[in-house]
Amino acid sequence: MKENAVFHNQELTMDRKTFLVGVMAAACLVATSTLIPGTGHAQADPRVTKSMETLKAMTAKLGAPKLEGREAVGGKDAPALYFGTTKINSNFDIVDAVGSEDGKGMTATLFAKDGGEYVRVSTSVPKPDGSGRAVGTVLAGPALESIKAGKSHYGEVPILGTPYITGYEPIKDSTGAEIGIYYVGYKK
Repeated sequence: MKENAVFHNQELTMDRKTFLVGVMAAACLVATSTLIPGTGHAQADPRVTKSMETLKAMTAKLGAPKLEGREAVGGKDAPALYFGTTKINSNFDIVDAVGSEDGKGMTATLFAKDGGEYVRVSTSVPKPDGSGRAVGTVLAGPALESIKAGKSHYGEVPILGTPYITGYEPIKDSTGAEIGIYYVGYKK
């Protein structure tokens, strides 16, 4: 009987140790996931997050995204991006509406994938010289690397030489293929 009590006591002690180790492991996991920046919305600016939701909702109302045909935008031949039956190339209604909704200098862009490049086919981002919209220009920099890896990108990014607080998310067609990028951001 005494042996049974000792064994039971050791078993109870072992369960407490196992429990404490489990709690510590869970705490470390939570702390690590909170402190290490990741992709997605972990570090996203609330204005950028809200404007990205607005941009995606506005395009979704039009229908499924697709690339169909080609068209020159800003002097560059690019794929034609559609949401439903609405052609987005050189159509600025949605990108301008996102800026109006924010009311504080938010810009928006819809990019069409063209091979390894992403071309601005609709944008409210101005050209660096102020001579109009930056349509026909291509994505470069850290956001491009994230998108090519199949991930969203949120954070500070230089756009045509000007720092912006941004968000980029892939546009996927009905088959799940990546065909473009949603972008929102404002000057830092």
